[in-house]
Amino acid sequence: MAKYELTSGIEVDGDLKSFIERDVLPGTGIDAAAFWPGFSKLMRELTPENKRLLRKREDLQVLIDERNAELAGQPPSPAEEEAFLREISYLVDAPAPFTIGTTDVDPEIALIAGPQLVVPVNNARYALNALNARWGSLYDALYGTDMLGAPPAAAGYDRDRGARVIAWGRAFLDEIAPLDGGSHANVTAYRIEDGRLVTDRGGLADPVLLAGWRGESILLRHNDLHVEIVIDRNHMIGRDDKAGVADILLESAITAIMDCEDSVAAVDAEEKIQVYRNWLGLMKGDLAARFDKGGRPVERRAEPDRSFECPDGTLTLKGRSLLFVRNVGHLMTNPMLRIDGEEAHEGLADAVFTSLIALHDIKGDRANSATGSIYIVKPKMHGPEEAAFAGRLFDRTEDLLGLPRHTIKIGVMDEERRTSVNLAAVIAEVRDRIVFINTGFLDRTGDEIHTSMKLGPMIRKGEMKNAAWLKAYEDNNVDVGLACGFAGRAQIGKGMWAMPDLMADMVEQKIVHPRSGADTAWVPSPTAATLHAIHYHRVDVTARQQALAAREPARLHDILTIPVAAGRNWNADEVRQELENNVQSILGYVVRWIDQGIGCSKVPDIHDVGLMEDRATCRISSQHVANWLLHGIITKDEVEAALKRMAAIVDRQNEADPGYRAMGADFAGSTAFKAASALILEGGTQPSGYTEPLLHAHRLALKAEA
Repeated sequence: MAKYELTSGIEVDGDLKSFIERDVLPGTGIDAAAFWPGFSKLMRELTPENKRLLRKREDLQVLIDERNAELAGQPPSPAEEEAFLREISYLVDAPAPFTIGTTDVDPEIALIAGPQLVVPVNNARYALNALNARWGSLYDALYGTDMLGAPPAAAGYDRDRGARVIAWGRAFLDEIAPLDGGSHANVTAYRIEDGRLVTDRGGLADPVLLAGWRGESILLRHNDLHVEIVIDRNHMIGRDDKAGVADILLESAITAIMDCEDSVAAVDAEEKIQVYRNWLGLMKGDLAARFDKGGRPVERRAEPDRSFECPDGTLTLKGRSLLFVRNVGHLMTNPMLRIDGEEAHEGLADAVFTSLIALHDIKGDRANSATGSIYIVKPKMHGPEEAAFAGRLFDRTEDLLGLPRHTIKIGVMDEERRTSVNLAAVIAEVRDRIVFINTGFLDRTGDEIHTSMKLGPMIRKGEMKNAAWLKAYEDNNVDVGLACGFAGRAQIGKGMWAMPDLMADMVEQKIVHPRSGADTAWVPSPTAATLHAIHYHRVDVTARQQALAAREPARLHDILTIPVAAGRNWNADEVRQELENNVQSILGYVVRWIDQGIGCSKVPDIHDVGLMEDRATCRISSQHVANWLLHGIITKDEVEAALKRMAAIVDRQNEADPGYRAMGADFAGSTAFKAASALILEGGTQPSGYTEPLLHAHRLALKAEA
């Protein structure tokens, strides 16, 4: 049980209070006597508005449900849908044309197009892996993945594969930095003469690509991304290479998001303190992770910056990704704080605590943000009013912490339908602090299903990627961002590649993101970041955005085309496959979330293909089953039978995990199984179809029993 201390009129978990006062406040210039009264005032004054906005979500959904139930499975035309949404004030008028006014934005966000990692910040090892993913080995990424066929056996070095890796790397150098006298594959020596690169196959066809050098290693810059040709004749690879090339390093994850939200299970003060503690270590630069790797102990810390000589003197490049922190949304509460006996809204506390912690960077060596900014991604906002509320929350946080206005920058996740159809108005509300918009297919699909839950059965989950609304939604995000002046000021982002073992497919397919005009797109690992970086060498995103700015904008009517399966009749096998795929995905994710507190992991699907799962993937699967159940495509008995069948598969897939508790041994006693069942059977009535309320309740119950 939490032990609370009454602090300036609110109840604060004792361990959280001690952590803030002992570990966070020293070094910020703010003492406890000044902090807690201001924090309490902020929480008390903003809580009623937070509640009002959540009630408005519910009120709008009631109106939509009533109208959709009357339509009895006949979807409205896009024009009818637009008229109805305007009538109930779900859809608002677009603002007059404007340009965002955000200033003091670091170049990693404003100017450099490249991959973005998203990791749960409560896992120190993952957090440091992402921080250090600014630079990645192209050789390792090619050798250790399926890029050149099936990954190699773990033991020994496959020289044949190594030769193919080296050949691929040289061909890539020819592609981005061609020589004027032949191929990099035939070079036997690289050297610098009078500030120019010289080889026995000529110099660079475009000499401006040379950015610097250190020792014999060569630094290139192409499309604002750096590439280092590492020359080391003592290295196991370099000593056998005719030019002494030991590796090719790519500037990879330019930015990374330290996630407090969808990929994290943090239901109480104990777990939130771990989230905040790791964020503090990142901001102070002293976070460390110790673990065994290959039978030997390893300690991981932040990588140092990288220095090179260049024609103008010395060039220093960051050794680390620039970090955002993703707070939780407006919905959830957390028992770490109580106001008048009620759990406090977690999103309010996240804004203050993560910004307070970021003062260690701003007032320290600014190793993260050279401009002295704090970058917060705010997810799951519904429409302009909620964006405006986030802006006021950041205003109040800046005032509490003594920061200049707009020090805190906002990243807006365009992942709810009410935000998508009002995107320009959303951006307008935070126009002087916005640095990021990002599409999220999974949460957006979950909200699409929940919003129109009562209208009729939705098309199969796999068909959603080809639904009319989706392409318009993705295009609209870019169109609106460019129209609002994001080019050269802020990021336009795209979503995650969810199959971390299928890198060849990722390299083939994910180039669509920079081609779409997106400055960044999410990847699941440092290796994926290195391979995705290839796309930003192959696509000049700045030129692409200039071309796209002249196209006809995406149509609102396409976004409002509801993916209802009117007139569709699936056969029994199709229904069973859809049900089992969804149920297995839910169980595989939820059992780790509830029993082990793992908010994001590679979960084998029904075919044993590892997929990155988080609450967004769980949301779409649970909402889809709930929708088909509501409309009689499946029955409750069929759902319950599928849950038990799929539990046996999930138990088998996890049998090698010593910390795993099998669900099939005692369905009635498995909290995880009960949570997964509730997500489906109660899914239609969950707030906006979110999974958090039920997941939190079941994990808290399990922890209370323990």
